Amino acid sequence: MSFYDKLKFDGQGLIPAIIQEQKTGRVLMMAYMNQASLEKTIETGKTHFWSRSRQKFWMKGESSGHTQAVKDIAFDCDGDTLLIQVEQIGAACHEGYQSCFFRSIREAGQQFQITEPQLQTPEEIYKKR
Repeated sequence: MSFYDKLKFDGQGLIPAIIQEQKTGRVLMMAYMNQASLEKTIETGKTHFWSRSRQKFWMKGESSGHTQAVKDIAFDCDGDTLLIQVEQIGAACHEGYQSCFFRSIREAGQQFQITEPQLQTPEEIYKKR
């Protein structure tokens, strides 16, 4: 039995993947994978995803150069979520933050606060390529 038989892809053939920095435990991002992107991730050691908004297969860092070297891939007890531990090269967030989770809700949900420094602006990241 393949581990793929244990995974529960949704009706669109997708499974959520939580991406975590292996050294710090910091959650960097969440994205979706289909079986092809998971296979490519395993094959190359770099994270690949399926973009629901662009309906497109993509590799993390293909535009920014900010890649993720895969250190471990795990799945939860229900088989419906992946946890991928990586070594992050550069910012994980397309807005230039280490993590996509750089905002925290404050004041009973009416306000938010930026909780980490911006490493680069999007203009700095994407003009390189």
